[in-house]
Amino acid sequence: MNTIFSQPGRTGRRGFTLMETVIAIGVVAVLLTTFLAVFGPATSSIRRVLSAQEAGRLTTTLERELGTLRVGPDDDYDDSFHKAFEWIRDSGKSDKVVLLYNYRGDPKQIREDASLEPFTLDGGQSGRDFILQPAVRRRGDAENDLKDDLEEVEGRVYLVRMTQMIFDDGQDPVLIPGSHGEIKNMHSHDAIDNVISYPGAIIAYTGDFYALKSNSYEFIERLDLSDANGDGDPDSLGKPLFSRNLGVRR
Repeated sequence: MNTIFSQPGRTGRRGFTLMETVIAIGVVAVLLTTFLAVFGPATSSIRRVLSAQEAGRLTTTLERELGTLRVGPDDDYDDSFHKAFEWIRDSGKSDKVVLLYNYRGDPKQIREDASLEPFTLDGGQSGRDFILQPAVRRRGDAENDLKDDLEEVEGRVYLVRMTQMIFDDGQDPVLIPGSHGEIKNMHSHDAIDNVISYPGAIIAYTGDFYALKSNSYEFIERLDLSDANGDGDPDSLGKPLFSRNLGVRR
């Protein structure tokens, strides 16, 4: 009987040659490049859409707030136009900054001004135990409510700095930004001290939206909105995330 012995170190299967390995790596590289080329722009597009949605939400929330009078914080205003006049004029002051944010609101507890008390319990289910509530608050108005809201903020806190727009003398009726911190006659550019003296039915304005570096009340309390370098933006905030041209009507 003949016995056949296998040679040590031989498996009977042939491995990849160097050339085959190089070709395989090349194919994988081409596939990865194609994948990134197709899905990379799609991912960027999704980010842009989300950013546009966020910008739209912030803009809508601001417009709604300027058209609303709340019991308590807004008792000193004659109407919503009066409120908008002062908010636009004073939005560059550190003690009167206008803040926008989402917070966890308790639907079972409603404040006098119709906003929700923050939901302070751990956990909870969105839509049942709490509602993600958009809010606009101005410093100095219902300050304790602002402090409480900030403890339950979801996401970032934004600051909006508003500047009235007036007609350009040389290219009427083209609108251009006026002087920040002032309300003027849109045509004559005369300064207007109070809403009663304002002759128009509309205040056109630009809203510059900035993302704050911290959501804490202590950070907001110390916020410095000075513009030492003269570029038109507060040095501590840099450039706005986005700007919108808006308007309020009597």
